[in-house]
Amino acid sequence: MTTPTHILQQVFGFSAFRQPQDKIIQTLIAGNDALVLMPTGGGKSLCYQIPALARDGCGIVISPLIALMQDQVDAMRLLGVKAAFLNSTQSADEVRAIEQQLIEGVIDLLYIAPERLTQARTLHLLKEAKLALFAIDEAHCVSQWGHDFRADYLQLNLLHEIFPAVPRIALTATADARTREEIVSRLQLDDAEKFIAGFDRPNIRYRIGVKHNARQQLLKFLKSEHQGDSGIVYCLSRNKTEDIAAWLSEQGFNAYSYHAGLSAELRSAHQALFLRNEAVIIVATIAFGMGIDKPDVRFVAHLDLPKTLESYYQETGRAGRDGEPATAWMIYGLQDVIKLRQMMANSEGNEHHKRAEQHRLNAMLGLCEITTCRRQALLSYFGEHRNQACGNCDTCLDPPETWNGSEAARKALSAAFRTEQRFGVNHLIEVLRGTNNDRIFQYGHQKLPVYGIGQDLNNNQWRSVFRQLVARGYMSVDLERFGALRLEEKCRPLLRGEETIALRKDVQPTAAKAQTKVQLAPEVDIALWEALRECRRGYAEELGVPPYVVFHDATLQEMCLRLPQTMEEFSQLSGVGERKLQRYGPAFVGVINQHLAA
Repeated sequence: MTTPTHILQQVFGFSAFRQPQDKIIQTLIAGNDALVLMPTGGGKSLCYQIPALARDGCGIVISPLIALMQDQVDAMRLLGVKAAFLNSTQSADEVRAIEQQLIEGVIDLLYIAPERLTQARTLHLLKEAKLALFAIDEAHCVSQWGHDFRADYLQLNLLHEIFPAVPRIALTATADARTREEIVSRLQLDDAEKFIAGFDRPNIRYRIGVKHNARQQLLKFLKSEHQGDSGIVYCLSRNKTEDIAAWLSEQGFNAYSYHAGLSAELRSAHQALFLRNEAVIIVATIAFGMGIDKPDVRFVAHLDLPKTLESYYQETGRAGRDGEPATAWMIYGLQDVIKLRQMMANSEGNEHHKRAEQHRLNAMLGLCEITTCRRQALLSYFGEHRNQACGNCDTCLDPPETWNGSEAARKALSAAFRTEQRFGVNHLIEVLRGTNNDRIFQYGHQKLPVYGIGQDLNNNQWRSVFRQLVARGYMSVDLERFGALRLEEKCRPLLRGEETIALRKDVQPTAAKAQTKVQLAPEVDIALWEALRECRRGYAEELGVPPYVVFHDATLQEMCLRLPQTMEEFSQLSGVGERKLQRYGPAFVGVINQHLAA
């Protein structure tokens, strides 16, 4: 076509690039490889879409997101881009037609699933076609250290070997240093230019609390802060997603479950409902979310602890892609830790892999129990350091109280030691509080010097002590003994009185200040805003696409502020390219003129 800036303005309707989009695009146009780490909502897609349009040939996008390919292609076609996909959902005739279009050079972008790309038929097809670039989306899937490992991605080094002259770009929103190294190694990207755009999502408010009554805590959060909002609730098990979705529906919410055990048709239907409607909640396992391009997700809630900070960051990053305020809300307890460690112990990974996963879980626990700025800790994990606290996480807005838990910690450690490190937290609390029951007498624990020395704390307070000792590495969970707590070497100075420990004081959760769903400027006329949204909704339903594919909320708000009354004025709005101007301009200008004449 023409220059990258011209494509950005005329096709996508944006006036300027975000840094470092322009440098990435120029790297690919020049025929060089790139590795891109950019936060969710940071504009990764443009980094390969624009070079694919600027260079001769078709851009091949390798994506694991079969369920979303149709939506991605639809969005491109609405912009006038000739896009298509190849995956297992298509008939033989459909596949042949698209293959012919590729050979004839009439396709700008072709989305292919990794398992299809590596087939001999596909590789032969690509050798016959003119290729602009390869884009490897969700590149963290190549890493066994990552959180979404896909075996098919391990074969993608063949792109470099078979098509050495075709530039490649690998993109992800989440990768720590080890994952980045593995991406470079497995994809043979040693000579690629590296672009790390930063991990901060300042509009997301991080909040982590202790799990008491998960359902009621979630209900209070939704009703007090996010009534009528779209959001995602993550659970660890498939059964739990279905139970929570059914329960939320009973509470009056529009909620649907999503997990790998559902049929492909049902998963696709639930995903479409979420993408194309407002005020829909998806209750899901980690099977849901990668590549979800819905900008107005106002919250992501975790009812169970994620395994790693990478998973947590990736999942919470699906909130607030439009830049408006959003909440990442999570509750967790010691039982979550035990459950995750059981899953790790039963995994098929070797000991080296299990140790690495254990370190990652410990980092996740550290974020939960930290008493300083959560955002600083989260960014630091990914190698990004900020000097000041963020002011938009729970520990900044409502700093937690701490107390000198040294004596209580010694009692807890002593109870585990005196009972031969063979018992779980419930039994240890019963020993400390001097409970009289058959189990205590069966083992003779009423005779121990630690029996009854912890009556100054109640059960919940003791649970907090044990949880924090495990989170900080003073104790560990022995899975071979059904969750027995064991002492770690780190606890010796604390036990001997050579070290003190400050523990977080748990409090019953209270509702945080509600955040506005969409922060409308004071001069925006609400009646016009709703009329424009209704116009957008009509187009979205007609085309079978999510409303934001027509126009983002930011563009609607700009219409309200600038009140364009002609097509020329409408074309100056952000997000209005030539195709959208022709397709939607008359209707939206008509709505504005009708409002002004009323």
